[in-house]
Amino acid sequence: MTSTGRGRTIGRVLLGGFLAFAGTSHLTFARQEFQAQVPEWFPVGDDATVLGSGVVEIALGSALIATPPRHRGLVGWLAAAFFVAIFPGNISQYLTHTDGFGLDTDTKRGVRLLFQPLLVLWALWSTGAWSEHRQRRTTPSD
Repeated sequence: MTSTGRGRTIGRVLLGGFLAFAGTSHLTFARQEFQAQVPEWFPVGDDATVLGSGVVEIALGSALIATPPRHRGLVGWLAAAFFVAIFPGNISQYLTHTDGFGLDTDTKRGVRLLFQPLLVLWALWSTGAWSEHRQRRTTPSD
């Protein structure tokens, strides 16, 4: 099953554009801002983490936009996994009261945490990944 429909296409392209822009900002104008958000406990240096995550975001964003329909489900799962993987950093930002990107209160940082699961769902829905998974589970194997 492939992801179809205008709404899903728009959602997938918007998410891809958002990720590509965010990744580009990691590598350029917002690099220092992102470095301030890397948790102290993370075993990789701040700059390497920001650069690496920026490259991953650009790759995921591009893949969301350009991947052929038969592989979109996989890209959706990869994007969802990425959003899950960076969630501990967002939690750390809340717990350590670290300011960044206008998130200068615990309330703002807390609201941001609530949106992370929505990004996971957006990736799965817009690529048809979740629908594809459900169909495979209900379709008998040959």
